[in-house]
Amino acid sequence: MTSDTTYAHYLEHVAWWKRLLNVRLPYEWHIRSLHLGYVLEVGCGVGRQLRALGNGVGIDHNTEAIAIARRRGFTAFSPAEFRASPCARAESFDALLLAHVIEHMTFSRARKLLADYLPYVRSGGQVAFITPQEAGFRSDPTHVEFMDIDALRRLARALQLEIVRAYSFPFPHWVGRWFVHNEFVVLARKL
Repeated sequence: MTSDTTYAHYLEHVAWWKRLLNVRLPYEWHIRSLHLGYVLEVGCGVGRQLRALGNGVGIDHNTEAIAIARRRGFTAFSPAEFRASPCARAESFDALLLAHVIEHMTFSRARKLLADYLPYVRSGGQVAFITPQEAGFRSDPTHVEFMDIDALRRLARALQLEIVRAYSFPFPHWVGRWFVHNEFVVLARKL
C-alpha cells in the first residue's frame, strides 16, 4: 500500500547503478521542459519531481514520504496539513502535476482527487498527468487501474479541462509494452 512506511523507503532508495548512470536525467529534463511554473504536485512521494521542478509544493498521503521530502529541503504536506497551510489559496498555482499517482486508484477516485485540488490552480493553468505504460503498470503491485492516454483524456474531459497535448515519453508507445519506464503524458489546461 502506498501509505506504508515501507513504500516511502522503497521510493527513497535507488539502486547504486541507477545513481551512477543518472537514469532520471531524461525524466528531469522532460518535466522541466513542460514549463509548469509554480506547481502543486499531488502524490509527490519523496520529492523527485519537486527537485526537477525547483518551484513547487508537494502533497502526499504517505507521512514518511513527506518527512523524507522535507529532509531533502522541499515544501511538502499531508493533505490535511496542506489545507491548513498558507499555501492553500485558491488559484495560487500555475500548474497541477500528478506523476505516477492516478494509476494507484480507480478512475472515479482519481476524478474526485483532481476535483479537490483543481481550485488551487489559476484559470488558464496547466494540469499534467503522467502514468506508466503496460510494462510499468505490471511492475508495481500497488497499481490499481491502467490509465492510458484515452483514460487520461476522459479524466480531463470529466473535469472540464482542455486537452493541449498527449504523447508517449521517452519512446513511442509500442516500447512501453516491455520498457518499464515509458510513460503516457497528457497536458491539459484549466478553463
